[in-house]
Amino acid sequence: MTLLPKPLHPERLARDLDWNLLRTFIVLARSSSVTEAADRLRLKQPTVSSALKRLEERIGKRLINRSPGHFELTEAGRLLHKEAVDIQGAILRLGTLMRDVSDEVRGHVDIAMASHVVSPLFDETLRQFHQMHPAATISINVSASKDALEAVTGRRASLAVCLVRTRNPKLEYTRLFREFFGLFCGPSHPLFGRSDLTKADLAGQSSVSFVTDRLEDALRPVTLMRAEADLDDRVVGTSANLEEVRRMILAGLGIGPLPVHVVRRDVEDGMLWQLPPYENLPEIDVHVVWNPKAKMNRAETAMLDLLLEQIKQRPIEERTYL
Repeated sequence: MTLLPKPLHPERLARDLDWNLLRTFIVLARSSSVTEAADRLRLKQPTVSSALKRLEERIGKRLINRSPGHFELTEAGRLLHKEAVDIQGAILRLGTLMRDVSDEVRGHVDIAMASHVVSPLFDETLRQFHQMHPAATISINVSASKDALEAVTGRRASLAVCLVRTRNPKLEYTRLFREFFGLFCGPSHPLFGRSDLTKADLAGQSSVSFVTDRLEDALRPVTLMRAEADLDDRVVGTSANLEEVRRMILAGLGIGPLPVHVVRRDVEDGMLWQLPPYENLPEIDVHVVWNPKAKMNRAETAMLDLLLEQIKQRPIEERTYL
């Protein structure tokens, strides 16, 4: 019987032992011969025999009793096989952990947003995105819809949520929700609190509005509503921000258009008063817009995919707010 060298010191064994030797031994332990193991490993028989010999020398124990017609693990071999299988499992788990780490969605999502977009669907998307990808970050920059679209076109923003008048063929669009605009006044306005009003009562009244409230812009239907109400042609105050238009209405500068569902609480609290018309209100669609040519990071792609999926799952009736 060939004498084997003494076992290596545990620390040296841990440092010098080649995992490939253990991997080969696991296959040997499950085979009935070196030849069978070599076939499974797609190696030549001498290569496998040499690997077994090197492993036995490092361990300092015979691991397999082998002779013609006889191939059986020794006690040391059975013990090593058990430990080697555990080691293999740990390595496989390590690979999974590393894959999960590398697959963690990171990156920043820059959303260009029209002012005061109120959409439960969008809010739910934000919640789910953060829950699914806590390592990702988000910024929401409020601006006029025109500026939001320019940010997406120039690839300065991941996506935009805004109004759209004319579609740029270089961008992609999908409708997020539909809202309806009404005319409102503040507490100091002479029409506030009156329920007997008709459109004729609005004639000649001063008004405030959005910078996009023009015939050639996204709020064209609102412009037409103001014109039909025969409000004073001179708009005394404008802003790209809904909160600032609301501020001017509350301050009594004039009558102004606002999304009905956004200011419902203000009406209920007696801060705003809705004026005619009450029916056939202008409808405005708010879109999600993105640049298909932009090279998105994984966080941007995940956000856009999730938002589009949320939209797809809900018919427009569930995304219409009045």
